[in-house]
Amino acid sequence: MHPKKDLDPEVYRLFDRYVHSQLERREFIERLGVFAVGGLTVKGILDYLQPKYTTAVQIPADDPRIRGEYVTYPSPKGGGEIRALLVGPAEMPERPMGRVLVVHENRGLNPHIEDVARRAALAGFVTLAPDALTPLGGYPGNDDDGRALQRRRDGEEMLEDFIAGYGYLRDLNEEPAKVGVVGFCFGGSIANNMAVRLPDLAASVPFYGGQPSADEVAAIQAPLMLQYAGLDERVNAGWPEYARALLENGKQHSAHVYAGVQHGFHNDTTPRYDKAAAKLAWDRTIDFFTYYLA
Repeated sequence: MHPKKDLDPEVYRLFDRYVHSQLERREFIERLGVFAVGGLTVKGILDYLQPKYTTAVQIPADDPRIRGEYVTYPSPKGGGEIRALLVGPAEMPERPMGRVLVVHENRGLNPHIEDVARRAALAGFVTLAPDALTPLGGYPGNDDDGRALQRRRDGEEMLEDFIAGYGYLRDLNEEPAKVGVVGFCFGGSIANNMAVRLPDLAASVPFYGGQPSADEVAAIQAPLMLQYAGLDERVNAGWPEYARALLENGKQHSAHVYAGVQHGFHNDTTPRYDKAAAKLAWDRTIDFFTYYLA
């Protein structure tokens, strides 16, 4: 029995609602009971849906091709002081490649997002991955508690934390450079909103992120690459209006919708991961940054 093939698609929709605070845990578990058939149990389904951080690391922290450290930077309009992973290639390329801010999902800076930051560093970018949970003690070690903590933070203050991270990264070592942002889910929404707020942002790649309002689109100056999951009804509902606003305002953008994949398809620690779509989306992201951040 292969759980990914045997699970009803409704399980993934319920899981998406649960991890985005639209279902309480008790109701989520109760509804899963309907699908605990044919050898599947509620516990088995829950275990299958949880991220597997120890078995899905692509770039270990001690990879000799990169070098990284944890830093803190000031965020006076946000959480005061934010901790972040700063990582870059061990040997910097001769041609400047720019810098990338990586924005986590709605659960803080977990091991997967740190791995994504290392992947960007391996591609030649100096990368900063902030933890918006820093004011509450940081990522607590598991995603359920991370989501609960993140719900306690003010959304506008978190946006300010990442805007401050952009400034820190841009001026790192007093050597200003072009900065792009990539974010996932909550981070995708942040990436969209940073494009609205930052006229000097060099590039933005939101993965399945909530869209800004149509009247905010006129402020966007950064080129956008928008990545969507074909089965992501919740986030995709906002895409048509966003697309119209981008076109009406003449904004530079491209959009990719990956057919047949779930919200979170890039996250290789969960069963929603789709290897082919994730690789294509990441390759496109790196190519996009290579062009616009040089």
